[in-house]
Amino acid sequence: MSNLDLFPDSDPYGSDPYGAEPYADQHADPYADPYDEREARPPRAGGRGGRAGRRQQRQRQRRRRRNSRAAFLFAMAFLVAVVGSGGVLGAAWLDQRMNPPDYTGQGTGTVTVQIKDGDSGSTIAATLLSHQVVKSTKAFVSVYGDNPKAAGIQPGFYQMRKQMSSAAAMALLLNPKSRAGNQITIPEGLRAVQVAQQLAGKTGIPLRDFQRVLSRPTGLGLPSSAKGKVEGYLFPGQYNLNPNASAREILKAMVDRFNQFTQRSDLVVRAQRANRPVADVITMASLIQAESGRPEDMPKISRVIYNRLKKKPIPMFLKFDSTTLYGLGKFGIVASNQDIRSKNPYNTYNYAGLPPGPISNPGETAIDAVFEPEAGNWLWFVATDPKNRVTEYAEDEAEFNRLKQKLNKYLAENGGN
Repeated sequence: MSNLDLFPDSDPYGSDPYGAEPYADQHADPYADPYDEREARPPRAGGRGGRAGRRQQRQRQRRRRRNSRAAFLFAMAFLVAVVGSGGVLGAAWLDQRMNPPDYTGQGTGTVTVQIKDGDSGSTIAATLLSHQVVKSTKAFVSVYGDNPKAAGIQPGFYQMRKQMSSAAAMALLLNPKSRAGNQITIPEGLRAVQVAQQLAGKTGIPLRDFQRVLSRPTGLGLPSSAKGKVEGYLFPGQYNLNPNASAREILKAMVDRFNQFTQRSDLVVRAQRANRPVADVITMASLIQAESGRPEDMPKISRVIYNRLKKKPIPMFLKFDSTTLYGLGKFGIVASNQDIRSKNPYNTYNYAGLPPGPISNPGETAIDAVFEPEAGNWLWFVATDPKNRVTEYAEDEAEFNRLKQKLNKYLAENGGN
């Protein structure tokens, strides 16, 4: 038996030896929906029904081809429109990057602008834009980056004009004459009334305006340790004063500087570790500041205060002339016998312990000295040469008396009290 006899009903080569589909399928609609049930139905019996069905099928095929061509043409038109508009927008974006918006000329009017310490070129640009000085930050940053002197812009207040070119704005910032001119340095150890006098003299604001704020210091942001008083909390240092600021705003800036120092130096934590209230720390620092001729004296005077207050078996009165004179509203080196007999609460000849509050506005070094007193057994100190800021120290009363005689000789030869 041959192999062909094993499958008598089959074609050993298949219906098409080359794998082709039947003829009718080779001419099927390439756009037809394979899931369309209507096309899946066989044509009705009879020639007329079959011809009509094929005619309808050809019409549907033509409609699909037309719709497909229309969709393709619409998609191409949309893509061309997008690409074309994108090119326009891209060109505009590139032009803005290359030539950012900028005013021309020197501008008009005046406006006060503050440049803060550490401001970068972009920060300065944002400040100028917010005051309508320049038209865009990019234009000014470009000018700033191209100017080698830009890093020399100093912090402070500047009189600028509105709608200036970035180049003109840069020129004003580099011109010292455009600065508002209210830069002032407040030394350490001044009393609040002295601070007010210096501020009034610099700003032209009436002294009585500052005095009014000192007597009613509401809205200054004083810490609770201040107990509602400004003395001790006007932080010394260099200030760039806003020429348009009021007396209250200027004093508030000094209190703000103290609060910033408090945060930066962890003052509250340090006071807690030393088991001392912040109020006592500032009061003691004000004494150290007022009595010290030089920074290196501060840790020693801090030690004298501790030694006197902790003297056993009985603590010693401080007997500071500086506190006694402060309570009387006086200035000088030596308190008179009448001053010493006064009943003012700052008279540390008559009242034990620290005075009820600060007597000056101390700086950072004096505050640090409260926490870092120098080792020693001194119980007295005397400014034996006030002009040259020389202070000497004594551990016993005999040495102290000798130093007092030295001071008295100086005063006799140079005048003063």
